[in-house]
Amino acid sequence: MSELWEGFTAWVDSTHLFEQIKEVDAAGLFTNPWFLVPFIALVGYMIFKQAWRDMALIAIFIGVWWVSGTPYMQTLVVGHELSIEKILPVVFGGGITLGVVIYLLISKS
Repeated sequence: MSELWEGFTAWVDSTHLFEQIKEVDAAGLFTNPWFLVPFIALVGYMIFKQAWRDMALIAIFIGVWWVSGTPYMQTLVVGHELSIEKILPVVFGGGITLGVVIYLLISKS
């Protein structure tokens, strides 16, 4: 059983998916066929089922993931202190995003 598990984990490591997600490498992730093929299949299935709310939630999730890797987010903490003038737009954007997510989850559609 452990040989099977080791083979599986070696295969998953060879796809470099976790590295690309951790490093917020959007260009690398969206050109990686190990991610792109299932993602396109998921989007196609959601279009077929007309699951627009779920597609919006996935788009918001991907957008938040992408924004978390921008150089602006890297400069929020300067010298072990939070830069308040840079964090306020992030807080307001996060609040608006959270409001949209709550509306999508609670509203009937």
